[in-house]
Amino acid sequence: MTASTTTEPAGRILVVEAVSGGVLLTDAALELGLRVVVASADRDDRTVPDRFRDRLDALVTVETNDLDALTARVRDLHARLPLSAVFPGCDVYVPAAAHLAAGLGLTGLDVRTVDRVRDKARMREAVAAAGLHGPRFVEVDTAAGLRAAGEHTGFPCVLKPVDQSGSLHVTKVHDRRGLAAAYDRLAGDPLLDLGRPMGGRVLVEEYLAGPEYSVEGHVRRGGRTAVLAVTEKILGPEPHFAELGHVVPAVLPDAAAAAVEEYVHAVVAAVGITAGPFHCELRLTAAGPALVEIGARLPGDRIPDLVRLVRGVSMPRLWLAEHLGLDPDAAGARTRPVAPCAGIHFFTAPGGTRCTHVTGMDEARRTPGVREAVLDVRPGDPVHPGLDDFRCRLGHALLTADSPAELAAVRRRVARTVRIHTHAEEHAHG
Repeated sequence: MTASTTTEPAGRILVVEAVSGGVLLTDAALELGLRVVVASADRDDRTVPDRFRDRLDALVTVETNDLDALTARVRDLHARLPLSAVFPGCDVYVPAAAHLAAGLGLTGLDVRTVDRVRDKARMREAVAAAGLHGPRFVEVDTAAGLRAAGEHTGFPCVLKPVDQSGSLHVTKVHDRRGLAAAYDRLAGDPLLDLGRPMGGRVLVEEYLAGPEYSVEGHVRRGGRTAVLAVTEKILGPEPHFAELGHVVPAVLPDAAAAAVEEYVHAVVAAVGITAGPFHCELRLTAAGPALVEIGARLPGDRIPDLVRLVRGVSMPRLWLAEHLGLDPDAAGARTRPVAPCAGIHFFTAPGGTRCTHVTGMDEARRTPGVREAVLDVRPGDPVHPGLDDFRCRLGHALLTADSPAELAAVRRRVARTVRIHTHAEEHAHG
């Protein structure tokens, strides 16, 4: 399909921040010949990728965390360059995209319920009200509220911010002292993630024991929910929950797979996702599936690529087709699967402070099953020392294989081969 096969209103979309899954969406839209506008602060971790700049219909530079300013700029743009759909680049901008779409009379999530897929406290309330299995939880916005929260959930429990992502400050704690310390670290962290401070609102939740998965799916208009894949999540060591890798498909017994799919359909309905993709994280506990969180957007971490390689479904193109009223096949949403299994492995350098050099990348790229190996760090760059959130990930390898066992072997080989040497390590060995 090219731009000439669509009318102008159906051919121009707005992406609010081309980050995370928004990068894949923008790539897919440009490949289809659609006109693409990106609204972005265009600085720091919201900088628009260089490869998009000359290909965009327009770049609207605006503080995307200010809904009033964003709305004013988009309304002005729409008067000059009519838009047909608005998409969030990541979970942070799902509510903004919903409000913009509603204001322009376009397809989008219901603004009355959209906070259920962004604010984890509202999400928990909606799932609990639907009678679905989940952890005991308490919303807390002051240090003084922690004691009662811990007594309600019991220990161990998990503290997490209500509106952050990337595993930031998601911490397992074993007692009141640990809970207070985790809250103090969060409240005192000056980090700006996508231009937003940590804030002080958190959830304290009962700890869920069991393996963790994510379910990737799509809701067609009319409420038909399709599960596209179940992803095994490879997590770093507790007390944190950093995602260090993903594998599609997850290997589950038939009964467990059926229970997961039934549960996810119910969660999607409870939070009110009426159209578009979803990424539902859950743990398989002794009592059955239990929600970690759900997002109404494309998954990050290149998971859509894993789904495409294994299932032959392009989640970005399916989303574009749904919102633009295009035939999914004509939009290239269905392709031929490439391999029975696919995965992503993230490179880390725990304990390091600054990269000195990297070894093994050329060998890793020559390893059978490695489709792509990329480093995001160069000699001299600082590195995050802990395995506590997304900042510890310094690059990745995209893998395919004929079986889960073979994929695990390729991942182990790549992990042994690539080594990011750091200043702290050199000093310790000196």
